[in-house]
Amino acid sequence: MTKPLGFEKPLGMRDILPESLAKQRHLERELRDCIERWGYREIMTPSLEYYDTVGAASVTLTDRMFRLLDKQGHTVVLRPDMTSPIARVVSSLYKDVPLPIRLFYQTNVFRAQEKEAGRNAEFFQTGIELIGDASVDADAEAIALAVFCLQASGVETFRIAIGHVDFVEGLLEETVADEEDRSQFRRFLYERDFVGFRQLTERLNLSAEEKKRLDALLRLRGGKGKIEEARQLTVNGRARRAVETVASLWAALEAYGVTEALLLDFNLISNMNYYTGVVFEGYAADLGSPLLGGGRYDRLLEQFGRPAPATGFAIKMDRLLQVTPALASPEKQHVLLFYTDEYRAKAFAEAQRMRREGQIVETRRVKDRTEALVWSEHAECSVISLTEQEE
Repeated sequence: MTKPLGFEKPLGMRDILPESLAKQRHLERELRDCIERWGYREIMTPSLEYYDTVGAASVTLTDRMFRLLDKQGHTVVLRPDMTSPIARVVSSLYKDVPLPIRLFYQTNVFRAQEKEAGRNAEFFQTGIELIGDASVDADAEAIALAVFCLQASGVETFRIAIGHVDFVEGLLEETVADEEDRSQFRRFLYERDFVGFRQLTERLNLSAEEKKRLDALLRLRGGKGKIEEARQLTVNGRARRAVETVASLWAALEAYGVTEALLLDFNLISNMNYYTGVVFEGYAADLGSPLLGGGRYDRLLEQFGRPAPATGFAIKMDRLLQVTPALASPEKQHVLLFYTDEYRAKAFAEAQRMRREGQIVETRRVKDRTEALVWSEHAECSVISLTEQEE
């Protein structure tokens, strides 16, 4: 016999209660105000997309998608991210709009969970996409805007780590011949398993110089000085070009005046294989997982028929809620207005007058003055009573 569901929710789904939602909406407003000042315009796309277009182009694994069949028998998915839907729009509805295009979003995305592990299947993101600009200045704009967004949100202590996918890839190509071994090194870097990385280095039949270079890779995390250290590890190839790109990027970020909030991490690697250049992640104190992630993805839009370079980032709102100060109590006066039937019209008129003045007013019908007094004892705000006895 099937067990009644009762008050249970589907795996990974959650209720957002008024207190938490009020803070989330406040943060969304702060982020929106910040992003709009940089010339980005808000976009909204459908919750459902065709699997063969947006779903297939998404970096989210297929088994992490919510897939359904529509009435016509087409496979659709609950959007697993916003980057692919925006790429669809830019390549179709915006195909005649000249580049670059700046768009932002504040919405929910869905990713299925296999088991309960404290992970949400529906979560909210605020993100930006800068499409049509291949310059390092575009990368710098995305990173600088990410810094200002976290500052506007009230995150007290944070750092954004910056890397480049071609540095790790290029250095591994220069030192490790076997692709399977390179894949293992990538996994260790993604999981930040430096012990495993070093053990694999020792096990492989590599020269002393190759082992030295791989070991040095793990120490390439810090300030501007790491650029020269990275340069010394490379030859004139893929990794060296990545270093020069990061050097130019850092100069642009110095012009923005945001480098105190940044650090270079040349062993930063993403599990999203659509990134093609600069990648970055934002971390806050006392939070074990990144609250922000982004980077350059120059090959996604060609899947929709409009090749164009692009960069962007997304802020995970549930994690942002954990590292921002509690929402201050509203400055507006909150009033509870009691009334009896005889004074309903007067009570409603008075409530509307106070609301026009910016006050928060709740009205509550009572039988008489005695009932109003009983309720008043539990009120956590100002009380006004319009009852027959008081007249």
